[in-house]
Amino acid sequence: MKSGDTILAAIAGFVDTLSFVALFGLFTAHVTGNFVLIGAGVAGFGRGVLLKLIVFPAFVAGVVLSSLLVRSLSGRYARHGARLLHAMQAVLMFGFCLAGVWATPVTTPDSLPAMVAGIVGALAMGVQNAHPKLINRPGVPNTVMTGNVTQAILDVVDMLSTGSDESVRAVARARFAKMMPAIVAFAAGAVAGAMGMRYVGFWALLVPACALVGLALTTGEHERAATPGRA
Repeated sequence: MKSGDTILAAIAGFVDTLSFVALFGLFTAHVTGNFVLIGAGVAGFGRGVLLKLIVFPAFVAGVVLSSLLVRSLSGRYARHGARLLHAMQAVLMFGFCLAGVWATPVTTPDSLPAMVAGIVGALAMGVQNAHPKLINRPGVPNTVMTGNVTQAILDVVDMLSTGSDESVRAVARARFAKMMPAIVAFAAGAVAGAMGMRYVGFWALLVPACALVGLALTTGEHERAATPGRA
């Protein structure tokens, strides 16, 4: 489905912002961003160093689990890898929602409920980050937008440059048109995640969870291609 990356980008923005707001600056999708916050916390700026340390192995576990599950598929079932990852992430997202509701009100980042919520959220987003690495499919990165924004700026420069060949401009236009929906969706998801947390708390995670269920049910053939490394 051509809109799959747009939906996933919105989910990443939504979940990352909600977890950042709700769990003392925790990133669940852009997990390396936690390194900056850990450094700040060690120096006495901010809170939740232990939580941010714990979620990194959880994120790794989500990636490893995704790899093992997809690579366990064989023969005619290999094409269902994307469906499996969407379904697994949906289950984890429902778990993140329930764990967050259990943790509410989150008054300290080092409480057991807060840690459980952060771990389950990182597991879910580890699955999403692993997805494009495990499934052969056309698309753009949908969890971290820095690379997409950089490429979009370079494409704009190529499109506006009078010294660019028409072939270069055509490639830039096509790539820009492919990346912009994901960038806009990520930004919109970030706003929606913050607003959702403000008005309904962790119950807002039902939105991305249900979106993932929809993706699992409607994933197209090009999203279920054989995974890398398969004969």
